[in-house]
Amino acid sequence: MLTAFCCCENIMSVNQSEESVKVFSDAESGTAPVFTEPAEDEISLLDILIVIVQYRRLILKIAASTVVVAVIVSLLLPIRYTATTSILPPQQTSSAGSALMAQLGSLSSVASLAGGGLGLKNPNDLQVAMLRSRTVEDAMLDRFHLVELFDVKQRSDARTKLEKVVDIDNGAKDGLIRISVTDRNPQRAAEMANGYVEEFKRLSANLAVTEASQRRLFFEQQLVQAKDNLAKAEEDLKKTGQKTGLIQLDSQTRATIELVAELRGEIAAKEVQINAMRSFATGENPELQMAEQQLAGLRSQAEKMGAASEDASNALIPKGGMQEAGVEYIRKLRDVKYFETIFDLLARQYEIAKVDEARQGATVQVVDRAIVPDRRSSPKRTLIVLGAAVLGLFFGVVWAFSREGLTRLSKNPAEQHRLELLKTSISPVKK
Repeated sequence: MLTAFCCCENIMSVNQSEESVKVFSDAESGTAPVFTEPAEDEISLLDILIVIVQYRRLILKIAASTVVVAVIVSLLLPIRYTATTSILPPQQTSSAGSALMAQLGSLSSVASLAGGGLGLKNPNDLQVAMLRSRTVEDAMLDRFHLVELFDVKQRSDARTKLEKVVDIDNGAKDGLIRISVTDRNPQRAAEMANGYVEEFKRLSANLAVTEASQRRLFFEQQLVQAKDNLAKAEEDLKKTGQKTGLIQLDSQTRATIELVAELRGEIAAKEVQINAMRSFATGENPELQMAEQQLAGLRSQAEKMGAASEDASNALIPKGGMQEAGVEYIRKLRDVKYFETIFDLLARQYEIAKVDEARQGATVQVVDRAIVPDRRSSPKRTLIVLGAAVLGLFFGVVWAFSREGLTRLSKNPAEQHRLELLKTSISPVKK
């Protein structure tokens, strides 16, 4: 094969010499020479194999050197272990307050706000955000003394390093959240993975209690105000009765008074309920939308009965007229019924908030607790060595073809002038 290759080279040299002689003779004869571009040499698979075989020792040396370096590097890299724990996040379920409200027969409750729709594509996104929160990370820094372990001065730098060694999968496929911690110490890696779950439990429990406490305080304030208004209305009714004397109302008038008062009371309680829901939920929350629809229905019914405004005494006065004292008594009685309805509805909402506050935070179920890993996760020495071998062979082949190309250029008389020009162009730079 080498002999055939040399023969091909000699033939190409002879052809080039003949072409140069022909051009020179044309110049002597005075005819204008015609310069034509030399045809490009065709490279066949056989030529490639010849170069590879010719420089096989060089290629193997480069590949072997690369493999040796890769082995040394893989042995010097620190060994790391990865521990993984998987948890089942809290499921979206209705609260106990909703069941209690259904038994009391009142309007829909705001107790299920914690499980209401928040507009998230994946329900686990909220839990993953809580796991990556600064509160959980700071708790991990203090618990495992990571500032000293990472050898940093600022807690922000320690949090950054912690985020690099912790991987949290939101479980888009199976719904399970997986927390993986990588560390040089396998025992510490398992403890940190389990510690993440424990700190997440504390955070979720505290947030649940805080949200329920806010609702309880809100309804407690509204209930105190409604109680004061009811006491004032009862006192006014008592004074009116003492001043005008006891008035006996017929059953129809009393029923109308109670109906209108209860309707207006339900409207007022529903408005309070919606205001409370807007402080905890977005406009896309189905509970909030349902409450707004119910409020619109109550207002429509009140308009039909003529009780939409506070001055609805005309709807309560029967035909035939009534004395002014009787009208005043009816208005006071209507106010008492109105504040009684509001007080009753807010009291139920307050009891629901107390029930939710007494409940513990959402339960986080651990599916697989992190155990001490018995195999290293990095470095992957086999892959490093194989990759280095492939890379070494590639560079060896490239080096062989580059060297062969330079050798052929140096032996080609037509290219020697260009090589000399390149050398002279580079030489001034060295000065």
